[in-house]
Amino acid sequence: MSGHDSKYFSTTKKGEIPELKEELNSQYKDKRKDAVKKVIAAMTVGKDVSSLFTDVVNCMQTENLELKKLVYLYLINYAKSQPDLAILAVNTFVKDSQDPNPLIRALAVRTMGCIRVDKITEYLCDPLQRCLKDDDPYVRKTAAICVAKLYDINAELVEDRGFLESLKDLISDNNPMVVANAVAALAEIQDNSVRPIFEITSHTLSKLLTALNECTEWGQVFILDALSRYKAADAREAENIVERVTPRLQHANCAVVLSAVKMILQQMEIITSTDVVRNLCKKMAPPLVTLLSAEPEIQYVALRNINLIVQRRPTILAHEIKVFFCKYNDPIYVKMEKLEIMIKLASDRNIDQVLLEFKEYATEVDVDFVRKAVRAIGRCAIKLERAAERCISVLLELIKIKVNYVVQEAIIVIKDIFRRYPNTYESIIATLCESLDTLDEPEAKASMIWIIGEYAERIDNADELLESFLESFPEEPAQVQLQLLTATVKLFLKKPTEGPQQMIQVVLNNATMETDNPDLRDRAYIYWRLLSTDPEAAKDVVLAEKPVISDDSNQLDPSLLDELLANIATLSSVYHKPPEAFVTRVKTAAQKTEDDEYAEGSEAGYSESSAHTADGAASPPTSASNVPYAGARQSAPAPSTSPPAAPLPDLMGDLLDMDNSAMVPIDQPSTPASPPLPVLLPAATGQGLQISAQLISRDGQIFYSLLFENNSQIPLDGFMIQFNKNSFGLAAAGPLQVPQLQPGTSAATLLPVALFQNMSAGPPSSLLQVAVKNNQQPVWYFNDKISLHVFFTEDGRMERGSFLETWRSLPDSNEVSKDFPGITVNGVEATLDRLAASNMFFIAKRKHANQDVFYFSAKMPRGIPFLTELTTVVGIPGIKCAIKTPNPEMAGLFFEAIETLLKG
Repeated sequence: MSGHDSKYFSTTKKGEIPELKEELNSQYKDKRKDAVKKVIAAMTVGKDVSSLFTDVVNCMQTENLELKKLVYLYLINYAKSQPDLAILAVNTFVKDSQDPNPLIRALAVRTMGCIRVDKITEYLCDPLQRCLKDDDPYVRKTAAICVAKLYDINAELVEDRGFLESLKDLISDNNPMVVANAVAALAEIQDNSVRPIFEITSHTLSKLLTALNECTEWGQVFILDALSRYKAADAREAENIVERVTPRLQHANCAVVLSAVKMILQQMEIITSTDVVRNLCKKMAPPLVTLLSAEPEIQYVALRNINLIVQRRPTILAHEIKVFFCKYNDPIYVKMEKLEIMIKLASDRNIDQVLLEFKEYATEVDVDFVRKAVRAIGRCAIKLERAAERCISVLLELIKIKVNYVVQEAIIVIKDIFRRYPNTYESIIATLCESLDTLDEPEAKASMIWIIGEYAERIDNADELLESFLESFPEEPAQVQLQLLTATVKLFLKKPTEGPQQMIQVVLNNATMETDNPDLRDRAYIYWRLLSTDPEAAKDVVLAEKPVISDDSNQLDPSLLDELLANIATLSSVYHKPPEAFVTRVKTAAQKTEDDEYAEGSEAGYSESSAHTADGAASPPTSASNVPYAGARQSAPAPSTSPPAAPLPDLMGDLLDMDNSAMVPIDQPSTPASPPLPVLLPAATGQGLQISAQLISRDGQIFYSLLFENNSQIPLDGFMIQFNKNSFGLAAAGPLQVPQLQPGTSAATLLPVALFQNMSAGPPSSLLQVAVKNNQQPVWYFNDKISLHVFFTEDGRMERGSFLETWRSLPDSNEVSKDFPGITVNGVEATLDRLAASNMFFIAKRKHANQDVFYFSAKMPRGIPFLTELTTVVGIPGIKCAIKTPNPEMAGLFFEAIETLLKG
C-alpha cells in the first residue's frame, strides 16, 4: 500500500464486516480494490476477517497486480485456518503460474510455497516444475527458494518428484542470481536432511566462483558460505579458490566481507606455502579494520568475530593494535570487546603502548570498564614474562591514586601475578598492606589474605594483619572465611609462636562450631586433625609448592574454536557458542529412513580382522525418526527451554563446593517417563519426601527428570536443586517449578541441564551428587549414576567411508575392548532400534566365521566420536564390544552405557 492508504486503518463502523462483504462483491473494480485494502488493514491490526475468505478469494480473478498481491497476502495469513476454502484459490494459482507476465508467475509460485497447507502442496508440484525451467530468471530464482519451502512441508514429495535434481541443475544456470538462490535453497535443505544433498564438485565449484562476481551481495553471502564448507583437494586448488574470492574482501557489505574471511580462513588450513599464508594475512587486515569504522552495533559483531580470528591467526592484526584503542564515545559493550582483543594482541613489541592505554582507561568514570582495564594489565603481566615488571609498575601507580575499586582490583590481579611468578615481585607487599583498611569486596579481601598467608614469613606483622580480619570472621562471606582459615594455618606453620597459636584456636573454633557452611567446617576439621596428629604432614600439605598459573587469554577449547570459525558471520560467532547450544532445529515430518542404504555392509570394505571407519566430516543432524531401524519409534515433543534464570539468594550455603549461581528453583512439569524413575531418596530417609530421578535426552536436549512424592504429614514447598561438580560439568540450565506438595500428593518435572559448566578434576566418573532443599526440611543429599548414552548427540552418524578412515586414523592404543558373556542378542532389528533410539547409529554389518559383526558410530558433545564394533552370534549368550575413540579414558563409562542398552 502507498503512503496515502493510512485512511484504511481508520476506526470501523458497527456493521463493518457486512459492508466489506458488499464492497468486495461490487461490480466496480476500484471499489473492490479499496475493500481488499480495508480487509488487509483490519487484518494487520489484529482483527479477525477470516469470514470474508470466500469474498476475498473471488477478487483474485483480476489483471491488477497490486490487487492480486493484496489477495495473496490475505491468503497466506488465513489459508491455515480455512484449508478447505483455500482449495478454491488453487485454480487461480495454477492459471497465474502460466501468465505471460513473469512477475505474476513468480508471485503465484511464491505464494503457493508460503501457504503451508498439505492439500495445496499437492497442486504446487506441476507449476513449480514449470517455473524451475521458466525462460525468465526472476521466475526461476523465486522457484528455487520455493523448493526449500516445499521441502520443509513435505520432504518426501520433493525427493520423489525430482525437485532436488532440478535445483542442482540451476547451479549451472547462466544467471548468477538464480545460482545464488539455488545454493541458498540447497544449503537450507541440507541443514534439514539426514543424508548428503548438496556436495560441491570441481564442476560446480567453477560455476559458483563465476557467479560470485556477478550476483547481488546476499547472493554472494550464500555462495561464500557454501564454498567455506568445500574441502579443497590440495594446496594448489585451495590457493586458486582463495585468489578468486579475495576481491570480495573489498566489498561494501560487512556480511560479504566476513563470509569471505571465513571462507579464506578455512582454505588457509590446506595451503602449505608460508608466503601465500603471509600475504593472505596482510590482505585480510584492512577489511577487518574497515569494519571498525561502522556504527557501534556492527563494530560489536565485527569485534566478536575478530576475537575468534586472532585466536587462530594473531598475525593478521598483530600490527593493527591501535585500531582497537577505545574512543571516548564508544559504547561500553564495544570497549569491553576491544579490551579482550588488545590483551590477545599484546606482545613484547607493543606492550608499552598497550599499558599506556590501559592506564588511561583505569582513570575513566565507568566502574566496570575501569575494573576490566585493571584486570587487563594483570593478564598482560601473566601472558608476557618480560613485560611483567612494567605491568606491576603501572599497577602500583594506580594503587597510589587511592580510588577504592581500582586498588581492590589491582590487589586481585597482583595475587595472580604472584602465583605466575613466585618469589619474584614480593618487594611490593608493603605497598599493598598500606591499603588494607580500604578493602570491602570479598574477592579483594580474599586475595590480600592469601598474599599475607603465603608470604607470612616475610611480613613482620603478619599476625596483626590477619587478626584485623579475624574480628569480623563470622560476618565475612564464605570466600573470605575459607581464605582466612588457610592463611591462619599457614601463619601458624611458618611462625609457631604464641600469637598465631591463639589465632588458630579461635579460627578453628569459629569454623567448626559457629558456621553452617559444610565446606568451611570440613576444611577446618581436616586442618585440626592434621595439626593435632602430625604437624610435619600438615606442612607438606598446606605449604606444598603450588602449580604456576598460565595465561588465560585464549580461553576457547581448540575444537570449539574450529566450530566457531566455521560459523563466522553468524549468531554463533557473536555468542561464541556452537549453533546447537541456542538453536533448536525442527525436523521435517516426512524423512525417509535409510535402512536399505546402511543395513547391508559390503564385505569388500572390511578386512578379516576388525572393521573400522571414517571421513572426518560428520553427517548433518538426524533425529530418532530418521535413523536406521527407527521407523516405529516416535520422539517426544521437545520442551521449550527458557534462558538461564538469574542467580537466586544464597539459601543453601556453599553446598558441596558448588557455585551458587547454578542453583535454580523448579518449573515445567511433565509426565514422568516410562519405565518408572529409580528411587534415589527413599521416603524413610527423607522424612516422608521420596525423590525419584534420572537423566534423559529428548530431541537433543538433556533433562533431569524428577518425581517428588510427599508421604509426610505437612505440605512441602520452595524446592531448590543443585548438582555437585562432576565429570561432565552438569548444571541446571533453566528454571523449573514444583508446586506446593500437599501430604499424599506427587509432582513430576523436567529440569533442563547444561553441560561443561561445573567440571570436576580427575578421571571420568559416572557419579552425580545431587542436593535438594525445601522450606520445611533440611538439605537432602543423594547420589545418581550418569549413563553416558544420554549424551550421545543426534549428529553422530558417519558415512561408511568416513567411519573407516577415522578408525584407521586413531592409534591402536586408543582401541579398548570388553566381553559381555551374559548378554544375548535375540532380535537384530530390536537391538538396532534400541541403540538408534539412544543415537548409536548403525553403519554396516558383515559375517566373520559364524559370527555377526556390527558397526556403530556415536558422538558426544564437543565432537568426541565413539566408533564401535559388536561381535556376537544371534541367539547365543556372549558379546564382544571393541571401541576406538580419541578419549580412551571414557571407555569404562561407555561400556557401562552399552551394557545398559544391550540389556534393554
